[in-house]
Amino acid sequence: MADVMAQEVQMDPGVEMDPGVEIDPGVEMDHEVEMEQEVEMEEEECTFSGDSDYSDDSDFVDEISEEELLGDLLKEKPTEPSEVNDTVIVVDGVPKVGPERFEKLCNLLHNIFEKFGAVVSSGFPKDSDGKTRGYVFFEYNDVDAAREAIKQKDGFKLDKAHTFRVNVVSDFAKYAKVDEKMAIPEKEPFNYVGNLQSFLEDDNCHDQFCAIYDEGMTTGIYSNTAPEPTIVAERQRWTEKYVRWSPYGAYFATIHSKGIALWGGAEFKQIQRFGHQQVHFIDFSPCEKYLVTLGQGEPAAVIIWEILNGMKKRVFPIDMSQEENLRWPTFKWSDDGKYFARMLKGVIQVYETPNMNLLDKKSFSVPNVSQFCWSPKDNLLAYWVAEQDQIPARVVILNIPSRHEVRVKNLFNVQDIRLHWHNEGRFLCVKVDRYNKTKKIHYSTFEIFHINEKQVPVDIIEQKEQVQAFAWEPTGNKFCCLHGIPGYTSASFYEIKNLKVELLSTLERKSASHLFWSPAGQFIVLASVEGNNPPGILEFIDTGDMSVMHIAEHPGASDVEWDPTGRYIVSCASYWAQKEDAAAWFWSFQGKLLRKFRREKLCQLLWRPKPPTLLSPEQCKQIKKDHKKYSKGFDAKDRLLQSRVSKEILGKRRELMDSYTEYRQKCSAQYQQDTPYRRELRNDVNTDEIECGVIDDEWTEVKVESLFSEENEVIADDKKGKE
Repeated sequence: MADVMAQEVQMDPGVEMDPGVEIDPGVEMDHEVEMEQEVEMEEEECTFSGDSDYSDDSDFVDEISEEELLGDLLKEKPTEPSEVNDTVIVVDGVPKVGPERFEKLCNLLHNIFEKFGAVVSSGFPKDSDGKTRGYVFFEYNDVDAAREAIKQKDGFKLDKAHTFRVNVVSDFAKYAKVDEKMAIPEKEPFNYVGNLQSFLEDDNCHDQFCAIYDEGMTTGIYSNTAPEPTIVAERQRWTEKYVRWSPYGAYFATIHSKGIALWGGAEFKQIQRFGHQQVHFIDFSPCEKYLVTLGQGEPAAVIIWEILNGMKKRVFPIDMSQEENLRWPTFKWSDDGKYFARMLKGVIQVYETPNMNLLDKKSFSVPNVSQFCWSPKDNLLAYWVAEQDQIPARVVILNIPSRHEVRVKNLFNVQDIRLHWHNEGRFLCVKVDRYNKTKKIHYSTFEIFHINEKQVPVDIIEQKEQVQAFAWEPTGNKFCCLHGIPGYTSASFYEIKNLKVELLSTLERKSASHLFWSPAGQFIVLASVEGNNPPGILEFIDTGDMSVMHIAEHPGASDVEWDPTGRYIVSCASYWAQKEDAAAWFWSFQGKLLRKFRREKLCQLLWRPKPPTLLSPEQCKQIKKDHKKYSKGFDAKDRLLQSRVSKEILGKRRELMDSYTEYRQKCSAQYQQDTPYRRELRNDVNTDEIECGVIDDEWTEVKVESLFSEENEVIADDKKGKE
């Protein structure tokens, strides 16, 4: 009886079991078999021939989506593990701190990583003592925020002892599955583009220059040989806008709608490409390691690239509506390429390479900053601040990276200031445009900072007229300024001797607007270029004895540029500036016109730069001292080269003359052969004699002698001959 009751209770799921009642296992198994048989019998009763199995047809299309039908339930669907892992980042390299500094560390890291998106949660693992373990977890709302945090902060230097390494959590599973057996990578073919300095191996030391002509359709690179330049490379549609050389001439940059291309080597093969839409301006770092591009697409941005591998190092979004973003170059580089800086409203930001991060992770505030520039030789940054209320203007020379103020000078009654570093970094000239107390009369002063001297002394030179242009001698201690009214100026030359500035000479009544010093120093050209009246006047001056060597004119000249050695100077009338008579004229440093380089619709001409010499100053002085000894060998080589060129020209002329003579004889024979046919057509009349008016026998030959030149040469002196 007890067994039957237990069986009934077990069959009813709604009845609670008495813990005191025991159930026979065999009875329980028999009951389960009976239940399965009953279910099968019910299914057989429900399914009979002719009835549907309630499944959809094969061509049935459900018009209701799962989101419409189960929208609320799908929102509560748990996120896939892979998606969660992609939104969670782990930051390693975090400082290990105790409980007393934990809150400060937590706030710092949240401020850093909340810039990329909303942080859902964070985790700071700790050890048994409550000290952080040196890594942190952050979870973002979406994957894009996590990726941007990794991109911006992986490798971020928090301080000297801590550098962040940022990864997504899913990376750990990926790296855990790495095969322990090393797979030998495939060897990539080495793309040898040739020697980037091959142009320096020219035995005759010919400089190279590039030219764009045919209204920008053709670009050519030439060697400055005599008597005419020799083509090195020429290509159609090589660039879509303009071209640029790198500072040392190793790379040749062309501008395209989709980006920049760099070329180099003896055959000018393509070295690297940089994809940046609508690039308008480019710039190189002085060390030729980095390329800076400004693209005005959507959005506008300045991108810094590493030249060797083509990697994008840093992107700076630019708001082109802001006035401070319209200056180019946006970034200015230190001479060694370790730092680059830009000026925004009230701040100067200095970045360091190769991590491209802010120096010491902060900008330095400089209210009313107006201009800044780097020293060409040292990591010194000079800037000036405009007057405001009762606070005078001031010039500051700052050491980077220490930010120590090397020299500060206050200036009063300032209208404008311009900073000019000497090429060797030994002097800084601060040109100050001032007004008097009535604020009507304008004049200029020069504040000359002696950088290498103790406490950086300053010399002051006053010009009673406003200065229009200023330029340092590249290799010496001289400088020149143009002062006066535009179009009617005077040129004053100064020299620094024994820490004192001395006036050498003043050349008055000049029409010059620009100054162009020779890279070798001593020689300077005073030029009035396109836009000035009168344009195209070039005045060649030797500052050794302050003599005017030559005055020449190139009508319509829009640009003047010296070659890297200082031997030649070219004046160019660009097709971009004027549509007629576009050409480049080559001059010697003494002002002698050597040749006129004419190409159809010449747009641009640029000399190829050269790296600085590896010779010491003492060796350079010795070479100048022995110049006469070397010049004899160079003169002989020039004469030999000229004779070779003359022979080549004469040979070509002979070939042309022989070809013409042969063609003339052929035509004459054909003419004589056609004489009977012509007589037949003209009723047996010799029209040749009628047209000439003479018979063949009446022709006479006349010889004409002309004297082209006469030379008198003295064989020997009469007195010496008698002796």
